[in-house]
Amino acid sequence: MVKEKPEERFMRLALRKAREGVRKGQTPFGASIVRGDAVVAAAHNTVWSSGDPTAHAEVNAIRRAARRLKTIDLSGCVLYSTCEPCPMCFAAIHWARLDAVVFGARIADARRLGFNELAVPDRTLKRLAKSPVGLVEDFLREECLDLFRAWAASPGKRAY
Repeated sequence: MVKEKPEERFMRLALRKAREGVRKGQTPFGASIVRGDAVVAAAHNTVWSSGDPTAHAEVNAIRRAARRLKTIDLSGCVLYSTCEPCPMCFAAIHWARLDAVVFGARIADARRLGFNELAVPDRTLKRLAKSPVGLVEDFLREECLDLFRAWAASPGKRAY
């Protein structure tokens, strides 16, 4: 048996959170924030349940991490997301001073499913803003896309 690497464990936590959200009528977005080998926070999207268009998984996870660590400076932390963060979430990641974001699916994948995403990749935002946030793209991409496909095939799904 091959032992799961910590990075895989953290992304799979984001995937589990996203599946939890989907079971609750939300969308296939999940995020986890880690510092070293310790999980600081994990969350899924709650846009529909909260009636808040800013309640993306990444923002929810950042809010939880900041409360838990009692600081808005999340330096030393890495965010794992089932999908490339939207521009709003990337800005929040930058403002929270996260070291890096690791994502699976891409903004273009979410757009193909009907989400009203701004088609601006994080690498473009990083370059234009001269952001120090590190990017790891396409991590466990197929697992993240499988989550998106399952959501797309589910009855009653709602994009935003």
